[in-house]
Amino acid sequence: MTTFVDRVVLHMQAGDGGHGCASIHREKFKPFGGPDGGNGGHGGSVSLVVDPQVTTLLDFHFRPHLKAENGKGGAGSNRDGANGHDLVIKVPNGTVVQTLDGQVLADMVGAGTTFEAARGGRGGRGNASLANAKRKAPGFAELGEPGDRLDVVLELKSVADVGLVGFPSAGKSSLISVISAAKPKIADYPFTTLVPNLGVVRVDNHTFTVADVPGLIPGAATGKGLGLEFLRHVERCAVLVHVIDTATLEPGRDPLADIETIEAELSEYGGLADRPRLVALNKIDVPDGRDLAEIVRPDLEERGFRVFEVSTATREGLKELMYAMAEVVEESRKAAPPAEPTRIVIRPKAVDDAGFTIEAEEDGSFTVRGVRPERWVRQTNFENDEAIGFLADRLARLGVEDKLAKVGAKPGDLVRIGEREFDWQPTLYAGTEFVPGSRGTDVRLEEKSTRASAAERLAARKARRQRPADEQEAGGLDADVSDDLDDDDLE
Repeated sequence: MTTFVDRVVLHMQAGDGGHGCASIHREKFKPFGGPDGGNGGHGGSVSLVVDPQVTTLLDFHFRPHLKAENGKGGAGSNRDGANGHDLVIKVPNGTVVQTLDGQVLADMVGAGTTFEAARGGRGGRGNASLANAKRKAPGFAELGEPGDRLDVVLELKSVADVGLVGFPSAGKSSLISVISAAKPKIADYPFTTLVPNLGVVRVDNHTFTVADVPGLIPGAATGKGLGLEFLRHVERCAVLVHVIDTATLEPGRDPLADIETIEAELSEYGGLADRPRLVALNKIDVPDGRDLAEIVRPDLEERGFRVFEVSTATREGLKELMYAMAEVVEESRKAAPPAEPTRIVIRPKAVDDAGFTIEAEEDGSFTVRGVRPERWVRQTNFENDEAIGFLADRLARLGVEDKLAKVGAKPGDLVRIGEREFDWQPTLYAGTEFVPGSRGTDVRLEEKSTRASAAERLAARKARRQRPADEQEAGGLDADVSDDLDDDDLE
């Protein structure tokens, strides 16, 4: 039973952000010391990184569910919650990350290549961070934002310079075993090779990798045999080598027909027409095989193929074949564009970009789409009226209400933001002056104190200084002493 897995479906879940804390500082003789709720920590992200030591996706076949750590919630005394740890997943070189519908998200080639697949949620702000000059003591805090949740498909495409293609039992595994240190399973029955084999070949100062692609038979590109599963492994090859069995006893088989069949499958799969081809006529150690190779060689050369007669048993002709592989690989590398460092692309926002869009639905409702409005809704605690007022103020300042009025929304219409639905009640009306209300303020601050203010006490002292001296003596107090006392001292 093979342990090679080159396609898996992963269910990723980034960590949720921690909730902010709504707390008021309590201390003796300071019954209302101000807000001191800390912020919640950010959730951990799920990232993929290429590790040369990983060669298969087998681990994800048994553990397809991946979840990063959640952020911790904030606490009183301005204590922020800890951030969740990121989850780093090691994948083989040549892994392609796709959505379930086939959209490519990342093509990961090269050791150390990193792709953030799922981003962790933001932590909610505590009421200490939400306080300002107008809202000195918020009685609410933001909720943590949920992390990304998505399903992705990982496909492994072997990163090899040379791909060996041919019918089953043509000698591909034997060839890769004698020109490299790879030790694949070799037997005399079809479909012995169930997984692609990789080998590293060194010729003088040239080093390149060779991949053995198993299971190519007529109809492989449409799903027959094993070809459809492993044809993806030849996509990155710079050179394709047809390994032809010249000593086969199967009826209807000959080198020319085998090459035409394999070329038809490669053409139907697509994307491989520009790859240079070499032909290795294998098993010339068999007398009938050598005779057949000499007969078909002129026809193959007329078709533009470079032909090599080889034997993996006696190793005859392998040196010439290896040098030809190295030559074509070196030419391909020189023709490839030079590698450039990753560029940081900055895409500034347009001047008229409001950060959101509003779409009128067929049922008469309106949908608001945008990163900021949707995030604000997710972080709002709808069980707290003060938090709802704070959200309404933010949406109004962003211009959502103005835009709703322009697209034809009327009071009472259904408005949808993210997963929440609201009955729109605007705060801006035509023909009237808008005066900001007290939404979002703390009702505890609205209670007026009976204690006189400093200005009122100063005015009272000035009034006492203007009283006649006889009235001050009648009151039994010295004028100089009474000037230094206020109403609170008299009490």
